[in-house]
Amino acid sequence: MTRLTINRLSLLILLIFFQSCGVFFTPPAGVESNSVIGEITATEKDFKKLPAPQEPIIVGVYKFRDQTGQYKASNMGANWSTAVPQGLTTILIKSLEDSKWFAPIERENIGNLLNERQIIRTTRQEYANGQNVDNMPPLLFAGILLEGGVISYDTNILTGGAGARYFGIGGSSEYRQDRITVYLRAVSTNSGKILKTVYTSKTILSQSVNASMFRYVDVERLMEAEIGVTNNEPVHMAVTEAINKAVYLMILEGIQDDIWTTKEQDKRTADNLLAEHHQEIIESNKRVPGKGYLDANFRSKFSIGGAATINSLRGDYPYVSNQFGAHGNFKYLFSDNFNLGVSYGYQNLGSEKYFKAQFTSLEMDIEYFMLPFNNLTPYLSVGFGTMKNITENSKKIQFKSQFGAGLEYMVSPSIGLRGYGKYHVGFDDDWDKAVSGKRDDHFLQFGLGIQVYLGK
Repeated sequence: MTRLTINRLSLLILLIFFQSCGVFFTPPAGVESNSVIGEITATEKDFKKLPAPQEPIIVGVYKFRDQTGQYKASNMGANWSTAVPQGLTTILIKSLEDSKWFAPIERENIGNLLNERQIIRTTRQEYANGQNVDNMPPLLFAGILLEGGVISYDTNILTGGAGARYFGIGGSSEYRQDRITVYLRAVSTNSGKILKTVYTSKTILSQSVNASMFRYVDVERLMEAEIGVTNNEPVHMAVTEAINKAVYLMILEGIQDDIWTTKEQDKRTADNLLAEHHQEIIESNKRVPGKGYLDANFRSKFSIGGAATINSLRGDYPYVSNQFGAHGNFKYLFSDNFNLGVSYGYQNLGSEKYFKAQFTSLEMDIEYFMLPFNNLTPYLSVGFGTMKNITENSKKIQFKSQFGAGLEYMVSPSIGLRGYGKYHVGFDDDWDKAVSGKRDDHFLQFGLGIQVYLGK
């Protein structure tokens, strides 16, 4: 066999192999091959906690609409699919039934119902043969109408990710958070008065993780591979949760305002749920969409902390070396975004062959928190300070300025972990006992530490 024939056979075998293995490329969670019952949402379970009503309330829902008019985002041109499901009335009616507090009656397609009743009347009269025909029972009428809809679908209110690549091999992760908002109001059919309005919102999270390799394994051979998984929360589930929550709040706030009542033996249960509801309102008032919780006491005003540092002197000698150090601080948070701090540090500075000394420093900084209401926030710092060489017992005080950036992650309401980098610029050129060049001595500092917030 010639070499060309062998190559063709190898290619054919390879294609057959990939075709036969295609059924094995399944999602990590498997594939649901059969129809399944719809999932029960977390808010749907809240209905089981509700007390029983004095009697079910007859309500009518004509149209619970998508009022956003928004289409799905697409990178491939125009997309005429709507971002919000269009069967919102059906979802609301299902939620009203599950609550056991409301008895919804057909109003969305009332024309179909009336036509069918007319057909029944006509047919009975046509085949009555002169006998009396019983009239059809009257339709139920609603004492309350429920109106509203999905009024907002905000995309990309929070995005982010992380990744790294080295010599063509790397990976990355990304996330995106959207937000949907639902308004629901109860209207009295007797007076037209709006009895109660509630609104709820639900975030929709999308996540992706990817890894890839792209590198030359030989001068003429290139190897490329990639793998990844994406998880998108279904919009239908998010809408259902928001509508269920709105119905749940409508029931509780209606009990609170004596619009409807519970059975006498269930009043204590209702009082307990109302107490939980009031606490939820307090927590909700602290929340900022896309930023987390707006709480003035999230970080207390006073804090102390410490860190281990690595310092690199950039002076007049070559052969830069990294030396260890430490520092402690006291900080005062005088607004949500700004922190004033005083710190005392100890650091070794020097070069590998020519110079090494121990310094103490006293610094004052102002820090700016970019995301003060998040657990994880970047921050910037700027300030001035002094340096003193304690190796020679020198009394000379040398001045400097510093600026830097870092990250703080709150592992608890009172403890934050910090990582940062700082650039210290001296006003003198003799930190290393040598004067040379155009620039004054300076050093880079990287630190990792802990910040403890005191009290509230």
